[in-house]
Amino acid sequence: MPIYNKLVRDRIPEIIEDTGKTFSTKILNNNDYIKELRKKSFEELEEYMNTTNNEDAIEELADLLEIIHALAEYHESSIEKVEEVRQKKAEKRGGFKEKIFLIEVEDE
Repeated sequence: MPIYNKLVRDRIPEIIEDTGKTFSTKILNNNDYIKELRKKSFEELEEYMNTTNNEDAIEELADLLEIIHALAEYHESSIEKVEEVRQKKAEKRGGFKEKIFLIEVEDE
């Protein structure tokens, strides 16, 4: 029996049950939950980094976005608030659309 020991989406136990397999789960306390959400964000980012085509990239970006939704909620906020902050930062500092790569800044 494979051992996963990782945070999974809410319907995964139901999906496993539908296959007739047995499994074990537990509900995490808040400290463990945020720790596992953070680990999951790195896992999903790594999966995105390893994609080789647009379709797979979008699939992994969707997983990352789901993690961001959960993180926002954990921090007593919402994806709308995160988007509002993102927009304000973009207005003040710009986005990444122009592909600018800073090489160095001379100290005087």
